[in-house]
Amino acid sequence: MTSQMIAMIIAFALYLGLMVFVGIRSAKNNNSASDFFLGGRKVGPWVTALSAEASDSSAWLLMGLPGLCYLGGFKETFWTAIGLIVGTYLAWLFIAKPLRKCSVTYNDSITIPEFLTNRFKDKSHILSIVSVIFIVFFFTIYTASGFVACAKLFRSVFGLDWNIGLLIGFVIILSYTILGGYRAVCTTDFIQGSLIIIAFIISAVAIVVSLGGIGNAAQNVSNFTDRALSGEFGKTILDTFKGNQTFGAKQAISAFAWFLGYFGMPHIIIRFMGCRSNKEITKARRVGISWMIISYIGTVLIGTLGTAYLLSKGVILGADASEVTTAGITALGNGTNEAVFSETMIRLFPAFIAGIFLCGILAAAMSTADSQLLSASSAIGQDIFKGIIKKDASDKTVLLVSRISVFVIAIVGLLLALDPDSSVFKLVSYAWAGFGGTFGPLIILALYWKKTTAPGAIAGLITGGITVVVWEKLKGGIFDIYEILPAFIVCLLVTVVVSLFTKQDNDVMAKFDEYKAMKD
Repeated sequence: MTSQMIAMIIAFALYLGLMVFVGIRSAKNNNSASDFFLGGRKVGPWVTALSAEASDSSAWLLMGLPGLCYLGGFKETFWTAIGLIVGTYLAWLFIAKPLRKCSVTYNDSITIPEFLTNRFKDKSHILSIVSVIFIVFFFTIYTASGFVACAKLFRSVFGLDWNIGLLIGFVIILSYTILGGYRAVCTTDFIQGSLIIIAFIISAVAIVVSLGGIGNAAQNVSNFTDRALSGEFGKTILDTFKGNQTFGAKQAISAFAWFLGYFGMPHIIIRFMGCRSNKEITKARRVGISWMIISYIGTVLIGTLGTAYLLSKGVILGADASEVTTAGITALGNGTNEAVFSETMIRLFPAFIAGIFLCGILAAAMSTADSQLLSASSAIGQDIFKGIIKKDASDKTVLLVSRISVFVIAIVGLLLALDPDSSVFKLVSYAWAGFGGTFGPLIILALYWKKTTAPGAIAGLITGGITVVVWEKLKGGIFDIYEILPAFIVCLLVTVVVSLFTKQDNDVMAKFDEYKAMKD
């Protein structure tokens, strides 16, 4: 084992040890279900902001998007980033304060299914059950993407077997989520969000300097693209570049449509409900947006400039070694393009510093997976077990059921991640559409249209979810549009139409007026 490898192992061990320590320290503060699921609504603006954005971005920020950009997908990366920044801003502006106020007004709701059930006074509990089904289904897929990112990182950096890398990520994420709940998740997300942005700023500057400045860096990237399109790096990369060159209006709409996800992402909007006060949300919004802008600039720079930088070091990603005709170039294989950030860090910095920055990938994967596990388990423990099965269950029993749920969901996610060819970007894309196309319209209507009814919400939720699943299976023509857009439209229209043709509940209407009159 080399000294460089030892240095990176030390960096990873220190970071992972810190995450577990935070989980253990946070465990003592979980005296109730509200503490475990929502931190007792006592989280400050800085932690709320960075936790929301870190849990949102996941490993695809440092793996999926840079990998897409690396192989000529700049346009798609750009429009996706713009959509996500716009979506983040709109969610903070139009959802954050109203959701916190509304969730407090409606029986101090602490989960999204509970909020929707209370808001629409659904005595049948159908809305809660359907919500939990979708949350568990899509979060399990989303969690799998985090485990995939961990496995790819450990394989890229340490050469570990895929399954061993999965197991390490699984154990660490599971341990501090089960122990610490919402406080541990938010605190670790704050640390992880800080690490991600520091890694992006320093590495982006370092890579530009190493390539001889902005002008030379841009020219090197252009040269790489020309050589790739000439077929010098093999058919695999040539086909990918050609595919990305055909990026048009339909693809731009699909990429930008990612912004719709922010209105219905349970593990993100739950942060709004957990903020200490509405007055602090404005500060949190500014911190969160600043983080997003800097991070996505870093994503584009690493993904784009990584092509030229790695080639200067004799390495090319995403290519079949037998197809590369250029002498002295090491091709790391098809499917490795999502390792552009890790491969760049390894060659750009001393081993220990590289190890710390590579923990940013772990940070991104873990900050999302932990939030998703917590949201899914809270839906099962609070909304199904206590809400329907055993209404007089104590907080201790609810917490036990929720922790068992975390473990079970993580196991299923682990099984889904066993395929080494899994794409972080594709897994996240599907789950993102699932939440944006189902919960997004309902959250907006719940906060801004008092005539929304429980039957309308149930019908919209079901049709939106079905649209996501069916649309993703269809290919060609209009079906190439990202499934989040048609699902969002269908859910919105169905909810409105059914609500207009069903009876309005006077108590629900009166409660809505109470929420609107509530001061910040």
